[in-house]
Amino acid sequence: MEDSGLTPHILVDCSCSGVSVPEMFIQQGKIVLNIATQASSNLVISNESISFKARFDGKPQEVFVPCEAVLTIYAAENGEGMFFDNDNIPTTEEEKKPIFTVLP
Repeated sequence: MEDSGLTPHILVDCSCSGVSVPEMFIQQGKIVLNIATQASSNLVISNESISFKARFDGKPQEVFVPCEAVLTIYAAENGEGMFFDNDNIPTTEEEKKPIFTVLP
């Protein structure tokens, strides 16, 4: 998005386990975060999480968002992006284990 001159934002479900965001900005259990280079520092995006440092009301804060908590990533300028269906993501260690079937 940034390569195209757009500002990436993520919509986060704050009810998911492991989410660490400034609580005063949560609305209806969700928060929109600007993850653009100029709005964040130390941005790390992995298969498991998104983390960065940013200022909220002038105060620096560390943000941590597990990937399963990301509902949407979109461009602020036009609203285009990707919407994720997180209903089928395993939530417990037992559910995350692979399921094998022995065939005769």
